[in-house]
Amino acid sequence: MKDVLKLEELGMFCLSIILYNMLGYSWWIFVLLILTPDISMLGYLINSKVGGIIYNIFHHKGIAVVLYLIGTLNYNYVLVIAGIIIFGHSSIDRFLGYGLKYLDSFKHTNLGMIGNKSE
Repeated sequence: MKDVLKLEELGMFCLSIILYNMLGYSWWIFVLLILTPDISMLGYLINSKVGGIIYNIFHHKGIAVVLYLIGTLNYNYVLVIAGIIIFGHSSIDRFLGYGLKYLDSFKHTNLGMIGNKSE
């Protein structure tokens, strides 16, 4: 089952590439922006709770879809691109095993613990 879910996430990442390609913008923009949601990890400099909340907002696919839809309906391509980037980034993160965070620790995710299992 885990492999099926990982393939589903990979498929969603591919969807983000297709959606971005349909916009006709340069690919360097996609490459430049695809890691920007990880800036949200800076919230962990405050504490685990704030870090988890900010991280989860910037990695939530529902928020990504809402941004994309609002942008599409209003011809606001900044929101469209933001939605695509958050969606694609979150998908590849989950494919790699990085899920949404619980508020007690960066390593505690909805997909399990990140890193060394013996910690």
